Amino acid sequence: MKKIAIFGSTGSIGVQAVSVIEKYPERFKVSVLTCGMNLELLREQIIRLRPAIAVIGGAAPSAMAGAGGVSTLRGAGDSSALSSVNASGVAALVREFPEVRFLTGAAGLAEAAEHGDYDLMLNALSGAAGLIPTWNAIVTNRDIAIANKETLVAGGKQVMAEAARRKLRILPVDSEHSAIFQALQGGNGNKPKRILLTASGGPFRGFSKAMLRNATLEQALAHPKWNMGSKITVDSATMMNKGLEIIEAGWLFDLPSEKIEVLVHPQCIVHSMVEFGDASVIAQMGAPDMKTPIAYALAYPERIDAGAQALDFTALSGLTFEHVDDNVFTCLRMAREAMTDGGSRPITLNAANEVLVGLFLEKRIGFMDIQENLERLMQSHISVNVNDVYDVMKLDGEVRAKLKEMLCL
Repeated sequence: MKKIAIFGSTGSIGVQAVSVIEKYPERFKVSVLTCGMNLELLREQIIRLRPAIAVIGGAAPSAMAGAGGVSTLRGAGDSSALSSVNASGVAALVREFPEVRFLTGAAGLAEAAEHGDYDLMLNALSGAAGLIPTWNAIVTNRDIAIANKETLVAGGKQVMAEAARRKLRILPVDSEHSAIFQALQGGNGNKPKRILLTASGGPFRGFSKAMLRNATLEQALAHPKWNMGSKITVDSATMMNKGLEIIEAGWLFDLPSEKIEVLVHPQCIVHSMVEFGDASVIAQMGAPDMKTPIAYALAYPERIDAGAQALDFTALSGLTFEHVDDNVFTCLRMAREAMTDGGSRPITLNAANEVLVGLFLEKRIGFMDIQENLERLMQSHISVNVNDVYDVMKLDGEVRAKLKEMLCL
């Protein structure tokens, strides 16, 4: 029986993970659940899964900066990270489920990651908030199924080195990185010549810069193929999601930027490819359903039926691939530059992007303001030393503050 901690259980990945896990009660036991604000769904999951720990709500990621080994516990009575409405909701859950240990806020996430009883963490949190829980899981010798790409964008150097030192697995859950991971197994240990990350193209595929200036939030959230959370959906529209995936792939597969290519593949059937030295290419294909890579990470190295629809090749009209115009979608270019420069630049890129996407989701800035303000900030970036994950989170908070000052917020 493998014990699973689902960090981000009420988000898109978390919900699909729960559906996979419930198909195999003899194989998996969920011991930790965490949510943001969706207490109603969390309550349903607690009833169905009976975890030992549930964490609710989170402070800003920078609240974790400088946190030492064991994070401070926040129970239901300490609701400083929550609104008054959520605090009352937490109190109601505590009364209903006295056998569950409830924690709140960023410190609660860190506490559950460090002291929860589990074998594998599925990190489906959004943004840099996923880094400290991942780190706490690693230093207490747990494997990670990683769907939180920002963890590796900001803290990949520290996370991958510590996981390697402890001989732990970092199993990719993003469909693209799972596809590469699977294709590499077909390479029998041969180093790849390059990897090809596929992208749907998002809702603005084929748009010019002039057309993007009129893009609305509603259009940006209308992804043509995938049902995802709002932040990652906007990142897909700006192509920043693919930029972050380039950096993530570099850490996961130990490859430089120039060996990672992005191709737009609107059918979303080929999830990514690996080319080897003899020009052979191995591709992983399947219906666009996240349950497949989730199940592969949960049960690795076994393959289990996740309930995904099988491909009907006779129904496919064709598979097409296109290059991305990074003069239009400049987030992709900025991410590649950040990866090449390394150091503190990817941390800055990630933190600033999170702030700008949040402002766009609140309709306080326009779509093009995301990449234009990001470019302004990145041009003024001054590299700083980053020694550990707490330095990462400290810089993350400083970047957010600097950007808000720059935008007069």
